[in-house]
Amino acid sequence: MALSVEERQQFLAEPHVGALSVVERPDRAPLTVPIWYQYTPGGELWVRTPAASRKAHAIEAQGRFSLLVQRTTPTVRYVSVEGPVLRTTPSTDEMAREVAVRYLPPDKVEGFLTFEREHLGEHVAIYLRPEHWLSSDLGSL
Repeated sequence: MALSVEERQQFLAEPHVGALSVVERPDRAPLTVPIWYQYTPGGELWVRTPAASRKAHAIEAQGRFSLLVQRTTPTVRYVSVEGPVLRTTPSTDEMAREVAVRYLPPDKVEGFLTFEREHLGEHVAIYLRPEHWLSSDLGSL
């Protein structure tokens, strides 16, 4: 059963690991990678990624991407969004912390932020306007 607008927006706002897909090359299937994201119901969705990453280059070239989030309990539910990139900005320390706090236990946040800063390089934030939605709750299977 398809989710209502409010249900799908609320589900997307929960801290699921997303599967980001973007066409990288015309002779290949889309590049699909797991990613943390941030979304507020009714607003823009954003992801952070190293500025030099394959996904950042592909998103810049294509100007759009899709993101799928799902769960398997208590019911099988998913939401997929696709749309245009609104802007790409340098990521900030505050954005890094916001996403780390969303996904990690409190005692792991500082270690992750240190690791990211020392090993993953400069990040960008890529903002998407959800334009096309697919969603469903298949119940408990």
